[in-house]
Amino acid sequence: MPDFDIVGIGLNATDTVIKVPHFPAYGGKVSFHGELTSVGGQVASAVVASAALGLRAKYIGAVGDDERGRLQLESLRAAGIDIEHVRVRTNCGTQTAFIVIDESTGERTVFWSRPEGLKLTPEEITPDQILCARLLHIDGHDTPAMEHAARIAQSHQIPVTVDVDTIYAGFDRVLPHVDYLIASSEFPSRWTGIEDPFEALQDIRARFNMKLAGMTLGAHGALALTGEGFSYSPAFVVNCIDTTGAGDVFHGAFCYSVLQQMPIAEALDFANAMAALNCTAAGARGGIATLRDAQHLIATGQRRSQPEIANRAPLAKAAV
Repeated sequence: MPDFDIVGIGLNATDTVIKVPHFPAYGGKVSFHGELTSVGGQVASAVVASAALGLRAKYIGAVGDDERGRLQLESLRAAGIDIEHVRVRTNCGTQTAFIVIDESTGERTVFWSRPEGLKLTPEEITPDQILCARLLHIDGHDTPAMEHAARIAQSHQIPVTVDVDTIYAGFDRVLPHVDYLIASSEFPSRWTGIEDPFEALQDIRARFNMKLAGMTLGAHGALALTGEGFSYSPAFVVNCIDTTGAGDVFHGAFCYSVLQQMPIAEALDFANAMAALNCTAAGARGGIATLRDAQHLIATGQRRSQPEIANRAPLAKAAV
């Protein structure tokens, strides 16, 4: 049996979060209500979310030898994540984001920087780091390294999930090795040049022979396509404090769903519930919930749908 359920390879970040009563107009000025240092990052937060759900988790990435890197590593250790193969880059800063939260809506604006020295290379990822897990989760950065890792996983029948929010050079070499793609709402149309999201997802899934091609829809939930057809899961309505990290937690919960072989409709509902609950507290990992909390929200929560999506996507019952 593998030592881990999930290995995540990709980004981490240590954020500075600032709350404002409302985001000012361009060139404007507004007082802020406190400052918070918060750990996050696409893959690192997804792995932490999966660990909170009981998965044995390993994270591979790079941090700088600065205070922000130390905070990230401390947070991962505290969450029970294996960090044996996290690289600490000498004389390099950790990826940083400055996040401004609009308290009137809970939405955030992000300003980020990732030093070139944090780049992962294929040579730093060895087969034993992949084959120790039941599932590989990656993002779109450092595409040669991601392609290398995904190739290793695919060649050993280890499912690969990916979180991608924009187009990266060379990402076309990663996608043939991906089983489950859940992208941002903008990615499918940008990648394919097809405006209609249903047609764009159909194109991606067919072109790369994926088990599932999907997209998150922010406050309106998530849409996914499998061999059984489209499935749409409306979002859950919560008291939104901060949307930072919601997508990352969604992916961590979806990875859990894949390993649990949940039906697709159940998997999307579960991932949506975990993402929504994370929005009820400040910080990228501030509201990571338990399995019981997510199940309670699914059973009792109100939903917010996007009619033009819901009318075209009956819920499928296939397993992920």
